[in-house]
Amino acid sequence: METATQHHVEVLARLKANLESCILGKSSEIELLLTAMLAGGHVLLEDVPGTGKTVLIKALARSINGQFRRIQCNPDLLPTDITGVSIYHPKEEKFLFRSGPIMTNILLVDEINRATTKTQSALLEAMEEQSITVDGDLHELPSPFLMLATQNPIDFEGTYTLPEAQLDRFMIKLSLGYPSEAAEKLMIASQSKAHPMEALHAIMDTQLVLKMQEEVRQVHMDEAVADYLVTISRKTRDHQAVFLGASPRATLSLVMASKAYAFLNGRDYVIPDDIKYLAPFVLGHRMILQMEARMDGITIASVLHTIFEQVRVPVRLEK
Repeated sequence: METATQHHVEVLARLKANLESCILGKSSEIELLLTAMLAGGHVLLEDVPGTGKTVLIKALARSINGQFRRIQCNPDLLPTDITGVSIYHPKEEKFLFRSGPIMTNILLVDEINRATTKTQSALLEAMEEQSITVDGDLHELPSPFLMLATQNPIDFEGTYTLPEAQLDRFMIKLSLGYPSEAAEKLMIASQSKAHPMEALHAIMDTQLVLKMQEEVRQVHMDEAVADYLVTISRKTRDHQAVFLGASPRATLSLVMASKAYAFLNGRDYVIPDDIKYLAPFVLGHRMILQMEARMDGITIASVLHTIFEQVRVPVRLEK
């Protein structure tokens, strides 16, 4: 890698350490979050309450010195509470747009599946186009724009199922889970006097994030590796246990996520292991199993495992 890129990788290592000081024992999950940020994708965190989802997102916003806004979802939330609204100004005799919390770099949509489907749909244009339309006028969102949504498991009271179209716009879905016993003991000791967030400082700014995103696009993906990725994606549509497989958008998301993960690990090229590692987090939430398959105990993870075994891994032989 070039010197500038090596410097960026070192900065990312410090950024990761910054986040790990707030969320203990979740190194892999933090890597996935940074992967999505570098790829310009959105993240859905599904977990039980109290596992540190909100703290992690706030720590990321502070670490990149980005503007941060939070939306707490509930059934009474309206689409205009997210996007903003045009208000008539008597003195100027015209309508003026008053932006909502979506006009930010880092948007935390807390408990997204407690909002109604109509309110959830207000986020679709922003997630795909990085813009919103209010009263026929187009408003561009700040750049970079990263939406991080948390949701409770669907069997929790007062939750709504996210529509397939919205799930497909999340690049990565992950779960933090409960900390290990050692991490939980360390958490008690580290927060006995003050929360680590209070001492958190910015590692980079949003302009550096944009530069890194440009470098991620230049990461090389060999044709054989690209064929491997496409084959995995297409086989999710042909599997007999799958009702709805990965979309072409999912394929593109896996490409960008693989490039970002390679960049995060100091490489300027993608290897098959990147794709195999990321596929469950990028493709899993976009797949829907047949009813019969679910009744037989088949899971998305087992389907992807079967597909990995069927697809030949490209190997380059060096003399």
